Amino acid sequence: MTDLYHSQRAMRQMRKAAMQRGVVAVLDVGSSKIACMVLRFDGPDRNRSEDGVGPLAGQSQFRVIGAATTRSRGIRFGEVEGLQEAERAIRTVVQSAQKAAGQRVDHVIACMSGASPRSYGLAGDIPLTDNVVTEQDIARVLAACEMPDIGEGREVLHAQPVNFALDNRSGLSDPRGQIGHHLSVDMHLLTVNRSAVECLLHCLKRCDLEVAGIASSAYVAGLAALVEDEQELGSACIDMGAGATGISIFMRKHMIYADTVRMGGDLVTRDIAMGLQIPLPQAERIKTFHGGVHATGMDDREMIPLTADTGDWEKDSRKVSRTELIGIMRPRVEEILEDARQHLDAAGFEHLPSQQIVLTGGGSLIPGVDMLAARILGQRVRLGRPLRVQGLPQGAAGAGFASAVGLCLFAAHPQDEWWDFEIPSDRYPARSLRRALRWFRDNW
Repeated sequence: MTDLYHSQRAMRQMRKAAMQRGVVAVLDVGSSKIACMVLRFDGPDRNRSEDGVGPLAGQSQFRVIGAATTRSRGIRFGEVEGLQEAERAIRTVVQSAQKAAGQRVDHVIACMSGASPRSYGLAGDIPLTDNVVTEQDIARVLAACEMPDIGEGREVLHAQPVNFALDNRSGLSDPRGQIGHHLSVDMHLLTVNRSAVECLLHCLKRCDLEVAGIASSAYVAGLAALVEDEQELGSACIDMGAGATGISIFMRKHMIYADTVRMGGDLVTRDIAMGLQIPLPQAERIKTFHGGVHATGMDDREMIPLTADTGDWEKDSRKVSRTELIGIMRPRVEEILEDARQHLDAAGFEHLPSQQIVLTGGGSLIPGVDMLAARILGQRVRLGRPLRVQGLPQGAAGAGFASAVGLCLFAAHPQDEWWDFEIPSDRYPARSLRRALRWFRDNW
């Protein structure tokens, strides 16, 4: 716990220093593309602390001054699989973003979609000595949370207080300065596989980049795709990526659950390539321009030409109907949505007041996927595009860039987390996380 707490505090301080210098980069490491955006923080409101309870919570004015994307290499299911290939891809996209921005960046905030995230709900309570809540009291009540057994090889990625209660008053976001006798907190803990995080951090270090933060893609995609009312009333964001499908649930503007389905658009492309006996690049192109999940009477007449280079003229000049293509794509998309529904049911999503579901990510661009999702999920479903941020290129305004735009919002408007507070050394949980994140201590 001590190693984890201090390493996360070091990254938060590094982020604060980068924001004070005015420039920081965000890096979305996906399975199909790697996106990098360079942010410049402007105005006197930089690092203002008015909302939330953490020293970094607040609003910061920023704009995107450089952006670049490249084809992902060495990444599978949202995790680093080939270190050297991933390093070359990250170096390429960061250098392109720096060239577009006309400025060098040393600090990056990264997000990843894999690593098998798991959510836990924690609770803690303490009596107040002076009857007035101070920041030290918040640190003590966070330290009083009973830590679960997260298992060997797991690390804590996010630890956010989502609700405070003072005596009989609940739903407080910032209890500092209020008077009471008993303070309690509900906290959401998100853990991931240690090896996946270590591989990504090691890859970024080999690229001569300082890591100023790391986040879950499911979390940041929800920040970008859900509007304020949806985050407040209780909504879910399903980020349909290439290698993994992220699921996040928000309530009262905080993430209360996150998980990942280890399937995505890449499997749909592979199904097309195997079903039609064509190369993967051609299958991806056909999926993009002709794909869908609902067949109509007109689709039997729409013929899609297939080209190959086998030397057999009949095989190289085939045509298939769009109905046949939809028959290949629909079962896999249904499987992804069925798995997402199982995760939502396990999280108790049906008990939330809003029950709005927002689809985002590149997979949500398949025509008809929103209607199919509404039938499978049995809820109100809409397609979500990332919120507009100043300076964002038009090409990065689509649903496929929800995680990258959400990472910009995560960098500029950070929510308070466990490591933002001075936890007393004698109150580190005795049973929890003693072995966590030794990699930081050895390499930072």
